[in-house]
Amino acid sequence: MPFDHELIAAAWQNDVPEAARLIAAGADVNALDDTVQSAFLIAASEGYADLLDLTLAHGANIRSLDSYHGTALIRAAERGHATVVGTLIRAGVAVDHVNNLGWTALHEAVLLGKGTPPYVDTVRLLIAAGADRDKPAERDGTTPLQAATSDVLAVLGTARPEYPTTALLQAATTGDANLAAAALAAGAALESRDGNRRTALLLASLNDNVDVARLLVGLGADPNAQDDRLDSAWLATGVTGSVAMLETLLPAGPDLNLRNRFGGISIIPASERGHVDYVRRVIGTGINVDHVNNLGWTALLEAVILGHGTTRWQQIVQLLLDAGATPDLADADGVTPLQHARDRGYTAIAALLSQM
Repeated sequence: MPFDHELIAAAWQNDVPEAARLIAAGADVNALDDTVQSAFLIAASEGYADLLDLTLAHGANIRSLDSYHGTALIRAAERGHATVVGTLIRAGVAVDHVNNLGWTALHEAVLLGKGTPPYVDTVRLLIAAGADRDKPAERDGTTPLQAATSDVLAVLGTARPEYPTTALLQAATTGDANLAAAALAAGAALESRDGNRRTALLLASLNDNVDVARLLVGLGADPNAQDDRLDSAWLATGVTGSVAMLETLLPAGPDLNLRNRFGGISIIPASERGHVDYVRRVIGTGINVDHVNNLGWTALLEAVILGHGTTRWQQIVQLLLDAGATPDLADADGVTPLQHARDRGYTAIAALLSQM
């Protein structure tokens, strides 16, 4: 096919726009070169997440095999590309496929991995997806559990719980990512909820348990699922102010316009509570800085009305103004942020608002 060779070259360079252009022109994401490489397999082995998404969206064959008779999942697991591993698991790549070396993806993550955090995440994902930790390698009979050391051994050595759903929710609350993986492997539903309809991902977010959240997001957990108080994993980040959790949830595609029980979006409680770093980062997502909640307040109004007027809230007001927040957007009673600042004696904030 025309353009197939060019697509493979673009894949090695992780040139996603060029790859998209070539695919639109007729290039095949499954076309193999003489080394049994395709754009799809390259994306997996090199950890190119956006390129992988592109190939999957254009018919990537998840059963395609490389020169070692290995799947894309095996290639990604060997290199500890946890984000790609999660994508491939969600796409349906066989978890326990054996290559011509006699190894599964779990074998390769353990035997060839470095035991670093990305490999630990990779092993957790594979275990949660049902990978067999006791499967012997075809050549020497070594199982992943026998070969594991250090932190990876802790993942593989965690027993599957008798009550998977309870264990998953407990693990999300306490931050035990190994138990969370074991609970999922034992049959807990990814979107399990507690008595208040809080999902495991929401519980992880509320308690800032990033390791658990990374596992759940990798498997496709919904960041927008709301509980009986209309909280969601994403909305919780605005309350906690956790930038690490924000970054963990962004790849899951959270709805930036999702409203809490007060009709607000995440930037509003963050501004109220003085979470400077969070406000700075969430502004970069393109979130609506002029969103008005049910009280008639914007993030700017909440920073003034419910803040303390000190350095943190001064920084937030400046960040919001720099991001294009409307300085004279009044509340439901027609009172502007400037008037509120003056009424409270917040001279520094009033000076910022007066300059606009």
